[in-house]
Amino acid sequence: MTDHPLHATPTIDPDPKVKRAREPLLHTAIGREVRAFRTRHGMKVTDLAAATKLSVGMLSKIENGDISPSLTTLQAISRGLAVPITWLVSRFESERTAVFVKAGSEVAPNSSAARQQCKPLGHAARNADGLVVEPQLISLTCETDVFPAAGHQGTVFLYLLQGEIVYRHGADTYRMTPGDSLFFDATIQHGVDELAQLPIRCLSVMTRRRDR
Repeated sequence: MTDHPLHATPTIDPDPKVKRAREPLLHTAIGREVRAFRTRHGMKVTDLAAATKLSVGMLSKIENGDISPSLTTLQAISRGLAVPITWLVSRFESERTAVFVKAGSEVAPNSSAARQQCKPLGHAARNADGLVVEPQLISLTCETDVFPAAGHQGTVFLYLLQGEIVYRHGADTYRMTPGDSLFFDATIQHGVDELAQLPIRCLSVMTRRRDR
């Protein structure tokens, strides 16, 4: 079974208006992300150095892409910035997009906590292409349980029927109201950032290749 697409994730929003291009080198990508998140936190390099117990010189070299940080160093930086490590390498990943459609609009690409009830609407066994389709009706009624962000194989289509949510896909967020839909690559971390208006009812259709 795959994780459910409606999850919450407590993180800082990168600026959704900024187009995030893919970086050719991993250490360069990491450096740019560290600087971007530090700036959004309103932190100086000295502040991040104090939070991570790393030297100002090392952090400057990392931000400038002069050195490739170790996993231990990345863990310290991610804790200091309060963001997942995966977000620090997001620019290095191949670009994968989500398609967000406002109610009444044509399909076009667009570059916390809840108790949830999932009602399966059917399940298609593996077809000739080896695909499994899992439609569900999701109901969120109260702010009680916290769910982490998730990433899994396949794609997800969400169609909001009632309420209002802010949904995250990777570094992008989408404010969804009734009639809005979101279609995305589920391998990218995704989940609900904000339950803006309860109760919430949402149609979810997950498509994946059947595990062999």
